[in-house]
Amino acid sequence: MQKIVALIPAYNEQEAIGEVVNDVRAYMPEADIVVINDGSADHTVERAKASGAFVLDLPYNLGIGGAVQTGYLFADEMGYDIAIRFDGDGQHDPAEAHKLLEPIKNGQADVVIGSRYLKTGNGYKSSFIRFLGIKLFGVITSCIVHRKISDVTSGFQAVNRRVIEFYSRDYPSDYPEIETIPLLHRAGLCTLEVPVSMKERLAGNTSITPIRSVYYVAKVLLSLFMGLMRKRTITNNTN
Repeated sequence: MQKIVALIPAYNEQEAIGEVVNDVRAYMPEADIVVINDGSADHTVERAKASGAFVLDLPYNLGIGGAVQTGYLFADEMGYDIAIRFDGDGQHDPAEAHKLLEPIKNGQADVVIGSRYLKTGNGYKSSFIRFLGIKLFGVITSCIVHRKISDVTSGFQAVNRRVIEFYSRDYPSDYPEIETIPLLHRAGLCTLEVPVSMKERLAGNTSITPIRSVYYVAKVLLSLFMGLMRKRTITNNTN
């Protein structure tokens, strides 16, 4: 039987984390649940532990990439076969987890991404600016990997053992969802998207403010194009 771990990075999610953990347990009783507390200043740790999750308590805020990679390092060291990631704000619906897990269990893909844009009428609403940004990144990323990726910012992902090991060694720090897709492509790992529904945040606010959005766009675009340059360099060196 394959060992499964649910990874839940959380930063100041005291209002949502208990419900997230309980929902994951209800729909995935076979999985171990690990909350990665990314230096929260509220009661995230206490409420995650009270809900029965195992907590990796980071001493200070690393950002989403560092927190998620900590989870993959733990999964690697503990010998898990499959890891599935849920955000700590409750947007990812554990009732949809089976859609991500089945292709991994059946060997159809190394990474399965839950896409909110492959399913119509799912109730999820992005802001207009955010939607445009996702579409822009989607076009660029799809060109890089030579296949259409509809939801490049989705953190709702399941991965197999190969990717657990890969992510434990190489995982972007700031906005990893977009940046990992070209990395996976260059590594010869298979990525699959499946349609899922997503919910609004249970509590709190997104960290992507209008000012940070400018940095977000510039940083991700730079990272994607630097990735293209690295690919050319590697190809030239092997020839």
